[in-house]
Amino acid sequence: MMGLYDSLVKKLAVFDGVPLLLLRVYLAPIMIYAGFGKLQLGADVGFIQQFLADPNVVNWFGNPDWGLGLPAPDLLAFLAGWTEFLGGWFLLFGLFTRLFAIPLMVTMVVAATTAHWDNGWHAFPEEKLTVPWEWRNDLIEEGVERKAAVQGLLKKHGNYSWLTEAGSVTILKNGIEFSATYFIMLMVLFFYGGGRYLSVDYWLSRGRQQPLL
Repeated sequence: MMGLYDSLVKKLAVFDGVPLLLLRVYLAPIMIYAGFGKLQLGADVGFIQQFLADPNVVNWFGNPDWGLGLPAPDLLAFLAGWTEFLGGWFLLFGLFTRLFAIPLMVTMVVAATTAHWDNGWHAFPEEKLTVPWEWRNDLIEEGVERKAAVQGLLKKHGNYSWLTEAGSVTILKNGIEFSATYFIMLMVLFFYGGGRYLSVDYWLSRGRQQPLL
């Protein structure tokens, strides 16, 4: 029985690049879109300004009252934007996968600890059974209460069936759930690379003893 199992595992090993490809394809548009949103690429501004961070993002990074209150917001927003934008494209093609996974993981840690930490774990407050490591159950209770209030107002004063036709009404709790998940996915890519056969890294590294960064 174990011999049959070992034989099956060896035969399936030829497909071990597929899950890594799926991780890359899943993460790439998320990172590209996030980075693009932080930059002014394609905006009606000067040529140089297009490569800089959006002033609204810079203000959010630096403002201590309603933003993140980070030092050097111009630099940090610029670095975060280009890390996500370029990193996403490199992940998509599986080029220098391990190398780009590092700054992307750092970006996820910064996002989790600055923009999301105070909101706890869950991204949305609808969970009836929260995980043991949720430290803001109060926000879940408040979110559920406010969601019920919003639904009541919409049902009373609006066309609720039309308003919810494209999706149900929810309250964004905005915890670290997504950034933590992306970090874990990037960590897998850091340790295993872009994957066999289905990444540029593999073909550049073919015949080398060490995997390409």
